[in-house]
Amino acid sequence: MKRSIKIVPAILTDDLKEFQLLLGQAHTFSNWVQIDLMDGLFVPSRSIPPSSLLHTKPEVRWEAHMMMFYPERELKDLKKAGADRVIFHYEATDDHQTIINSCRELELGAGIALNPRTGIEVLLPLLSEIDCVLLMSVNPGFYGAKFIPGVLEKARSLRSRFPELEIGIDGGVKETNLKLIAESGVDSICVGSAIFLSSDPAASFRKLSSLANP
Repeated sequence: MKRSIKIVPAILTDDLKEFQLLLGQAHTFSNWVQIDLMDGLFVPSRSIPPSSLLHTKPEVRWEAHMMMFYPERELKDLKKAGADRVIFHYEATDDHQTIINSCRELELGAGIALNPRTGIEVLLPLLSEIDCVLLMSVNPGFYGAKFIPGVLEKARSLRSRFPELEIGIDGGVKETNLKLIAESGVDSICVGSAIFLSSDPAASFRKLSSLANP
């Protein structure tokens, strides 16, 4: 059976008003979004702080992509703000199991993101504990970064070894490389600038979805 691939709008901004605008746009064409949260330390950029989500609860289902150190400090606020799951970076902590356990206690889904230079082998002891893996196809922290095609081999390897694992790719996605990404065996493709920096975000979302699922 052919795998259906989900395009996930990814919202990244440090401006609360812009965040509300982007969230409102996404609500008109998608029932699931990713909210990128950055601390300016793990990655060089900053986003809106997680606490601000308590005052702007998204009306769509959403996951938090936590590009930050000490992600465990934000879990309770993210749960209160309505997150369905959190994805934290393998490289941001040495205590992955404790964070996963905290997510379970809060009834949050848990996923792990891998930076481009991190091999998939580090995940093997944790795969039975998490809901998804997010493979970064850029060095994280900015809209519009250049896609790193070597990451697709990670996706193909994970898919062949773990057929039921939920795998996503995030970063540098455009119409020109979407077909290649979709053929790597992923379940979801996170897209930021190719949707939100276009003149018609809804039309761009629909076009990307059709390209991913011909």
